[in-house]
Amino acid sequence: MTPYKQAVQTELMRWQQAMQKPPSRFGKLSTSIQHRINRFIPNRIHAVITATIKQMTRAVLFGAGYLTSAPTEGKTLVQRDAAVAKRIEFYKKTSAAEGGVTGAGGFLLGLADFPILLGLKMKMLFEIASLYGFPVSDYRERVYILYVFQLAFSSQERRQIVYQHVVNWEEHSRQLPDDINQFDWLTFQQEYRDYIDLAKMAQLIPGIGAAVGVVVNYRLVNQLGRTAMNAYRMRLLQEKPSLFID
Repeated sequence: MTPYKQAVQTELMRWQQAMQKPPSRFGKLSTSIQHRINRFIPNRIHAVITATIKQMTRAVLFGAGYLTSAPTEGKTLVQRDAAVAKRIEFYKKTSAAEGGVTGAGGFLLGLADFPILLGLKMKMLFEIASLYGFPVSDYRERVYILYVFQLAFSSQERRQIVYQHVVNWEEHSRQLPDDINQFDWLTFQQEYRDYIDLAKMAQLIPGIGAAVGVVVNYRLVNQLGRTAMNAYRMRLLQEKPSLFID
């Protein structure tokens, strides 16, 4: 095995350990506080938020899929990783620029950053999946993309649950319903909102919104990109182990 592949396996092992860590005391406290806050929010508000993110995510999923090239075939792991890293860098810079513009535009324009950033994140995930050789035209691959998203932007408690679905994907995918509408949208939107709300709310503050938008968007996209790389490397190691063997 080459030094590069050894380094990849080491990084993957550390990532897997991080995904399975029990929630920290601070993490549990933050989750508890957020759950209390959620109980004070009327159910109709939760329903509106859930419906909004559901429709927005569905639009991104089904729209971005048609703009993504076919799965990449015949490439080595090094070539795939290099291509993915290049796309992550592109989306990091794009999202940072977008966050700076919307952050400088005041409250209403700052709010527009949420759906724009979500669209960029989802488009990036589609491209990463294709570069690693997975067909995003398959509904189940799109569910996998949502799971990758949750691994990056969820509480540690939820992350542990989703990780089990991902690490046992071949078995879990056979149990999935045929209808994407049966996906757990409520949990998805709550975890996503709770994870990023404090950082993104600062983007709406006049005077510092632009700077916050640049930094936060850059870091969020970078985090998602690294999560996706390791999630797909893990699948490649399970399904196409020859890529890791010289």
